Amino acid sequence: MTDIDPREFGRLESEVKSLSDQVTALQADVKSLLELAHRSKGGLWVGMAVASALGGLATLIIERLFRP
Repeated sequence: MTDIDPREFGRLESEVKSLSDQVTALQADVKSLLELAHRSKGGLWVGMAVASALGGLATLIIERLFRP
């Protein structure tokens, strides 16, 4: 059976703790990025709806002005 070096074990333990903290921070960052992506996706659809409505209104006005 191999002996476990207490210093090596302590170093590994602190490394695992550090990596665990980094994973927790990454999870929070990913959640905030997903929230931002969902908000921008909704903004895109609102922008498309406004552009479509304005395009339709402009077409209607131009047809009425230039109809013989």
